[in-house]
Amino acid sequence: MNNTLLHTPEGMRDRYSTELAAKEAVKAGIRDVIHSYGYRDIETPTIEFFDIFNKDRGSVISSDMFKLFDRDNNTLVLRPDITPAIARAVSKYYADEDMPIRLCYCGNTFVNSTTHQGRLKENTQIGAELIGDATSDADAEIIAMIIDCLKRAGLVEFQVEIGHSGFFTGMAQEAHLEDHEVAELKGLLESKNYFGIEEFLTHRNTPENARKLILKLSETYGNADAIGCIRDYTDNETILSSLDYLEKLTHILEFYDMERYVTFDLGILSHYKYYTGIIFQAYTYGTGDMIVTGGRYDKLIAQFGKDSASVGFGVNLDTLMMALSRQGIEVKTDIGATILLYEREFKKDAVEYATQLRTTGVRVQMMKKFHERSIDDYIALAHRSFIDRIIYIDENGKKESITV
Repeated sequence: MNNTLLHTPEGMRDRYSTELAAKEAVKAGIRDVIHSYGYRDIETPTIEFFDIFNKDRGSVISSDMFKLFDRDNNTLVLRPDITPAIARAVSKYYADEDMPIRLCYCGNTFVNSTTHQGRLKENTQIGAELIGDATSDADAEIIAMIIDCLKRAGLVEFQVEIGHSGFFTGMAQEAHLEDHEVAELKGLLESKNYFGIEEFLTHRNTPENARKLILKLSETYGNADAIGCIRDYTDNETILSSLDYLEKLTHILEFYDMERYVTFDLGILSHYKYYTGIIFQAYTYGTGDMIVTGGRYDKLIAQFGKDSASVGFGVNLDTLMMALSRQGIEVKTDIGATILLYEREFKKDAVEYATQLRTTGVRVQMMKKFHERSIDDYIALAHRSFIDRIIYIDENGKKESITV
């Protein structure tokens, strides 16, 4: 057999045994938290029409999508992002709803990232969307839910960084940047390339007041008091309005007693262009990637026919699991089972007993004992399979419980 058939495509991987059990346990815990906030599940297809994620939607760029065609020659994609798919579904099924809608989801996303990035191309994402509420209360609820989810997963040390799309908009206004210059500055900010930012501004003869503002915004982070100093550098209404909003959000988060997990970073940007207000990212040590992304996207759903303000987040479950592993945080799993080992002449008794045990919630693997195998062989199998007990029906029909 060709050994290449044993491998997965680049950027994809198998998960099994205790690793998968831990992932499922963390997923279940996060889902419990989201449900406790009153959110209800929605499931959208893995394959969507390409136009759901096209350039105008501000989602993943075309070259990063896995594309395919149906028999009618429509261009389809493996969804690279779940939020636009939910926006489509909300416009279809909740078109006449004028009150807040709370939805949650769990599914895999597929991004055809370049090889040198070293990232998985298939990731499991679990998250929530609060639709039809434009208030800072909604934003605070989402951030509080993120923090509760990460605590439930077992993390102790993590930080949710919050920014606002209005800061970058105000920067571009003050510097009078062309479209291509906006894209270049955005790239420098995303990579936190402060030397590159300063060089960029110098080469373009940026007005001194705008230069100072951009440099200050790009390096300003901390609590509400730390970011308040930006007021001394600008009278730009977009920036000041964004600052007012974050300060208002801070006061609401104090009610949740979660401000210790929150940091404001005015240089935060997202490669998703549909965000219109706050943007947030969560980090912990043990991985260089974000474990949570999200923000407010008040204009996305309108592109599908329903004008509705929205805010949401997604947890990258695979990155979170990597962080938990590297931090040595044990995830409690329930994969224990019992092997019911029987001599062949007691097959009927074994089937009846296994059925009885299963009705009481015991997980039972039935195994007929082969003469060439010793009891120790089955005990070794139990060790390899993380099974904690063997019940052996011996040659006399007697049941013996063996703790592994």
